[in-house]
Amino acid sequence: MNSEIINGIEDIVGEAIKRSSSVAGGSIANIQIVETISGKRYFLKTGFNSSMFINEANGLKELQKANCISMPNIIAADNKFLMLELIMPGRRVDDFWSFFGEQFAQLHRYTNESFGFYEDNFIGATPQLNVAEGNEKTDWAEFYFNKRLLPQLKLAERNGYISDKFIHAFSVFEGKLEQILRGSEELPALLHGDLWSGNFMTGSQGEPVLIDPAVYYGNREADLAMTYLFGGFNDEFYNSYMSTYPLKDGWEYRMNIYKLYHVLNHLNLFGAGYYNQAVSLMKYYE
Repeated sequence: MNSEIINGIEDIVGEAIKRSSSVAGGSIANIQIVETISGKRYFLKTGFNSSMFINEANGLKELQKANCISMPNIIAADNKFLMLELIMPGRRVDDFWSFFGEQFAQLHRYTNESFGFYEDNFIGATPQLNVAEGNEKTDWAEFYFNKRLLPQLKLAERNGYISDKFIHAFSVFEGKLEQILRGSEELPALLHGDLWSGNFMTGSQGEPVLIDPAVYYGNREADLAMTYLFGGFNDEFYNSYMSTYPLKDGWEYRMNIYKLYHVLNHLNLFGAGYYNQAVSLMKYYE
């Protein structure tokens, strides 16, 4: 951690930093816990010089508006670091998953008039487009294709991951997208945007705590699909969600559409090991 960041943190908290320790697990940013001379401890992300940390802070602020699920408070954010409340992990309460499912459903009841967000942000280290262009007003199918799938396709082309087989599968999929999504229309819901098992934790009181969002307003099926992609969520979570705020008929059929965005992003971030999975998700709808 360089002296500029240390000085900035000390100005914010009003006291000197006594020590810092690295935390394992950050695949995108450098993660540290910093401690002041009075013993106060904070969670710190560094390693970029971009809007990424400000975007993450703004996403957390947006999620807080729903007032239904815990997340760390923001201490400070700029282009070089994000400083958050340090969440001390606890032991899960017995009804953790049921409580989590109910809270996640309540989050999705917080809605907006339009899809997207007031600023573009990031999904992992990949730019995520949210802002409408000019007077652009789109429905969900248009938004999801133009702001989610198409940018990932173009990035995969630049990265050299696209073949004729891939292009054919994508073209067939594109032609059916609006038809597949028909019947799932709802008001744009507030989404975490990247909820997998690594992006929530258990708080000191045993409660679910959301971290590392990629926030936007969209169809809530997209948020649920990400929870299915890599596992880590049990039946209690889904049963509680559905009891609180049932999804529309046909949601299971549509899940692969939303998994595709994240698999394409993993293809672009981590390499060709995700190529076959991406093609398989598209060919599911042939």
